[in-house]
Amino acid sequence: MREKIWQIPYAQPEAPEDLLRSGCPPLLAAILRLRGVTSGAQAQRLFCASCDTLHNPLLLRDMDRAVARLHRAIEDGEVVAVYGDYDVDGITSTCLLTDYLRQKGLRCLPYIPSRDNEGYGVNAAALGALREQGVSLVITVDCGITARDEAAYAHSIGLDMIITDHHECGSGILPEACAVVDPKREDDSYPNSSLAGVGVAMKLACACEGGCEEILRRYSDLVAVGTVADVMPLTGENRTLVQMGLAKLKEAPRLGLQAMMKEAGIEPHRLTASSIGFGLSPRLNAAGRLGQTDLALSLLITEDPDEAARLALSLCELNRTRQSIETEIWQEANAMLSGQTPDGPIVLSSADWNQGVIGIAASRLAEQYALPAIMICFHGDKGKGSCRSYGGFNLYDALAACSEHLSGFGGHALAAGLNIRRDQLESFRAALAEYYHSHRPEPVPEVLCDLLITDPSLLSLENVAALDRLEPYGSENPRPVLCLSGVRVEALSAVGGGKHLRLRVELRDERFESIFFSHTARELGLQEGDLIDLAFTPQVNEFRGNRSIQLLVTAVRQHRSETLCAAILEGRREALWAAAPWCPQRTDFVRVWRLMEQPGFRVAESCDAVLRQAPEGMEPERFCLSLAVLREAGLLTGDGAAIYGLRAASIEGKADLEATGLMQLLRSC
Repeated sequence: MREKIWQIPYAQPEAPEDLLRSGCPPLLAAILRLRGVTSGAQAQRLFCASCDTLHNPLLLRDMDRAVARLHRAIEDGEVVAVYGDYDVDGITSTCLLTDYLRQKGLRCLPYIPSRDNEGYGVNAAALGALREQGVSLVITVDCGITARDEAAYAHSIGLDMIITDHHECGSGILPEACAVVDPKREDDSYPNSSLAGVGVAMKLACACEGGCEEILRRYSDLVAVGTVADVMPLTGENRTLVQMGLAKLKEAPRLGLQAMMKEAGIEPHRLTASSIGFGLSPRLNAAGRLGQTDLALSLLITEDPDEAARLALSLCELNRTRQSIETEIWQEANAMLSGQTPDGPIVLSSADWNQGVIGIAASRLAEQYALPAIMICFHGDKGKGSCRSYGGFNLYDALAACSEHLSGFGGHALAAGLNIRRDQLESFRAALAEYYHSHRPEPVPEVLCDLLITDPSLLSLENVAALDRLEPYGSENPRPVLCLSGVRVEALSAVGGGKHLRLRVELRDERFESIFFSHTARELGLQEGDLIDLAFTPQVNEFRGNRSIQLLVTAVRQHRSETLCAAILEGRREALWAAAPWCPQRTDFVRVWRLMEQPGFRVAESCDAVLRQAPEGMEPERFCLSLAVLREAGLLTGDGAAIYGLRAASIEGKADLEATGLMQLLRSC
């Protein structure tokens, strides 16, 4: 199994006094400080959701024009269409605005194009069909910002358009429409450029209504689902919107989402943003991926409990079908690679793959092989591909550099799509490989830990429960990842039919139960008694009325000493607190002194070489600390701040090692 690159912070956690005085427990205060929150007032604003913290929708460029055109449609009783997208953001946007306009008495037609037959975005044929149905105004949601030709066509057939979107504007040349509302417009100064498509649609409804309270009372659940599903940053205004939406989902969700939560086994009182991301979103997305978007639309609009239950069941079954298709494609892709890891981007193709699912399979391949992955589905000579990046490689720039081999492409640095002719596949694969090798990103840490825990009291029930105040977790507000370093595995057992691993680890005489899903001890090479590094998120586990701390493991490896030892040897005192568990005792100093007394002894010139000098059975950290204390006591001598290359020194009398500043620091930790 490929070992990931870790980044463990060896600086001591800091909990600002103002946060502690405001009632934040130490662990929460330390995490808040890492996220730029240092005062009680800042924390209060973060924790409390209110319409008062939302921005005025009329700050969005062209919103006044959109409202004026929409008011005219309402006054004149026009037939209006809401044109969306087939992902969750597009579906929730379409449902929100459709329902709002129907509540205003309009005949409103929702329209979402077919992924397979029409593809993403606005198309002229659909606009023509809507015009024939009597539609005089089309409002796009989650799409349309690059539909310049389509907007011109709409104008030519007497069809007005209001475009609302949240995607990049491409060339910057906007479509000619009654209004173009997009927080990513170059000339837009709206304070939140990261609204989801459903967030922009909600802002239009708020502006039209003249306030946000009633709109959010009715639609905040849709806004939360679309925002989380589209992986928008859960900070600032988005965080407030999702907080309000989660509250509605727990207390008074619309019938369709209530039925979906029941069918998915999601208990409302336990609902989080993760429940949306991993429970609701895949089921709603399955409709678009497998060409049955009408199921999701109907679910979110219905006011019939029986229909809601039936549709929720259908979507769950559809999601299981999607999972099965995805697994088959992923297995077939692995077979194509014959178990070998390529030395460049993975580019695979087939005429048998489902276009709506290959993006998920590409994501799994990218993660599995730590390489960018592109999967292409061919129909005849024409292929459509889904691309996923890995490790900071900019996919959009790569596709742009290889565009001579493509019929078209779009997307961003981490995910993209492409069109390609079959006769260009090999030349594209070669060009992409060449580009990758000349622009290969430097390896980046894949396991990023927020805090190193050396004090078990930080993992108390009070401290861990308080982390729930950071919810909703998501993009740019991730669940904190903590780390234990050099802890001993006291017990191992397989659970869940052998699919998952339960560990019990010991930290300073405290035991913590841990669970690592979808991994086994054999796969990880773990045995009882091993010293390991453990990355995890802590959670409060409730079972039969008992509450205890459980560590939800995100990564584990055999303990690595090198980084901390290097910090000790280089004299970086800010990291020394992390080594306190290895504070040397008198017997340790005796063993190291005897080593130093050997003829010609000299501390080696590199960390790896120093660690090879350690007495047999002595932990690397304990050995390096012993050298550092002996150096401070004058028993090692040489030039420079680091310990490398030092020799034993002679002193008269006995050195008081306990009186050194380093030993006092270690004893105080």
